[in-house]
Amino acid sequence: MDLAGTKATALIEFLVSECRRQGGTIHLLSVVTAIDESRGRIAAYCHDGAIHDADAAIVTVPLPILREIKLPHAVREKVTASTDIGYGNVVKILLRFTTKWWINCSGRDLGDLSFVFSSATVPTWWTQHPAEYPVLTGWFAGPKADAVARHTVSELVNMGLDSLAEIFNLPRDRMMRDLISSRAINWGNDPFARGAYSYATPKTREAQAALRKLEGGAVFFAGEALYAGRDMGTVEAALANGRETAQAILAARR
Repeated sequence: MDLAGTKATALIEFLVSECRRQGGTIHLLSVVTAIDESRGRIAAYCHDGAIHDADAAIVTVPLPILREIKLPHAVREKVTASTDIGYGNVVKILLRFTTKWWINCSGRDLGDLSFVFSSATVPTWWTQHPAEYPVLTGWFAGPKADAVARHTVSELVNMGLDSLAEIFNLPRDRMMRDLISSRAINWGNDPFARGAYSYATPKTREAQAALRKLEGGAVFFAGEALYAGRDMGTVEAALANGRETAQAILAARR
């Protein structure tokens, strides 16, 4: 269990419930390949041949995916602007053990350990503190994550274990005896993500303004990449920008 992932899952479940309560319908496994706009309405064309009609479309896909969807001519220039927003990758490694072996392994009381920052190959780790789950989550990003694009899950897990052995000065076999399950996620290899987060470049604010602009059409853009605050690249940024976009559309159409 990863506590951050659990919170994100709870948020998604809440939003799904609210959407359905308001009469909305969610279409899973519907890969949109094109959006067409005609007379103030849109049609979303899916890979399986399905077509969904609506008054408007709010496009919130990751930036690399955005550039692959065929869009109306009027908004294509906005998509070009999205190349001025940075987009990075993350590898996350989750290890579940029988016990929280790291609490006393160094002769010190580390019962309240939350984060570890190191110079190891997988430098950043966090526990589930204050929850008692014996889980460690490893994390690294950017060019380092891109460099392991062809690593298997097993290779990434081994990289994580080697890093923990270095950080805590323990034999790797000692940790392996306690290891119950493991998982490694390279978000750059996910075909529907192609990475994990956005970040600001010198031209990002200008690009965000262009993508957020309401110009009377029926295709709009939203998501963490368009959040104008300092915490773009987070779940909170995605939620905040989604609310801002919906409120702006409703206000413009009154």
